[in-house]
Amino acid sequence: MYEITGSAWYLGLVGLAQFLPLFLLTLVVGQVADRYDRRMIASLCQVVQGLAACALAVASFGDWQSKESILAIVLAAGAARAFEMPTMQALLPGLVPAPFIPRAVTASASALQTASIVGPALGGLLHAMGTGTVYLTAGVLFCAASVFIYLIRIPRAASRREPVSLRSVFAGIDFIRSRPEILGAISLDLFAVLLGGATALLPIYARDILLTGPWGLGLLRSAPAVGALAMSAILTCLPLQRRAGKIMLGAVAVFSMATIVFALSTSFSLSLCALVILGAADMISVVIRQSLVQIRTPDEMRGRVSAVNAMFIGTSNQLGEFESGATAAWFGVVPAVLIGGIGTILVVLVWMKLFPQLAQVDSLEG
Repeated sequence: MYEITGSAWYLGLVGLAQFLPLFLLTLVVGQVADRYDRRMIASLCQVVQGLAACALAVASFGDWQSKESILAIVLAAGAARAFEMPTMQALLPGLVPAPFIPRAVTASASALQTASIVGPALGGLLHAMGTGTVYLTAGVLFCAASVFIYLIRIPRAASRREPVSLRSVFAGIDFIRSRPEILGAISLDLFAVLLGGATALLPIYARDILLTGPWGLGLLRSAPAVGALAMSAILTCLPLQRRAGKIMLGAVAVFSMATIVFALSTSFSLSLCALVILGAADMISVVIRQSLVQIRTPDEMRGRVSAVNAMFIGTSNQLGEFESGATAAWFGVVPAVLIGGIGTILVVLVWMKLFPQLAQVDSLEG
């Protein structure tokens, strides 16, 4: 998109196109995930995203790619992700006993971060053969993921399906509102990444501020994943035993300070280090938040609660990209990231007062 338009605004619109389906379909997604086979839902979502990637490949090979076509295809992929994210979150606790959920969350996040490291590097190599090759490879891998998910076998206990009603539709929201520690955790993550998310502006930083090429952009994109992967390895060997809530608040504060350092840095090496620390701090927050949600939610409600949680995640990631692009267009790139980092610190301070129950969370064991 940046190659076609050269606009930070359109980079932000890509994030908005991914967020809108998640926001609009949240209540529907939760009902579907709690009433139907989560494995099949997740598998079909991979197929749809694979088709979206193949459509981008065809457009690239045919040289008729445009900003409108990109936004339309991203919107379709966003609809699939709206169903995929909460379904996969609700699926995970069915694979392991409750006491092992925090470690399972860590392992899942570790696999995701490994892919986030290998993916940009592989993408950079494939880009030498053309943009379409990158998209086509992604499409094939999505279809392979669909097959692997379909092959998962989980004993599904018989459960009573309550009739669809306004009460059942909003049950996930009501449950989260009744648990201040869960509401505090997911809303803290929302505002932290919404304000502090600078990854959407990495192409601008790489080209115009750090004066590096595509290889540098690939390293910058991989740096948060490297930090997250390193932290996941630490958390696997040394799982969080006590003071989980306070550790999460501290991790978000570190995340915001790393964002500020990255905003002001004109050194490529310092920027890489800041992004590595940012990713490590974010991993701590992710593990604590996901573990809280999965451990303290009954299985028959996990789809609806995970759908609301996914909306918070989507808001912080996709809408955060839109916010970063918009503020960069208005105030400039560096001021936009700096304001976001400072805002995140303020959010941590406010959340300590609004949600004292979050700071009181101690153990994450099921």
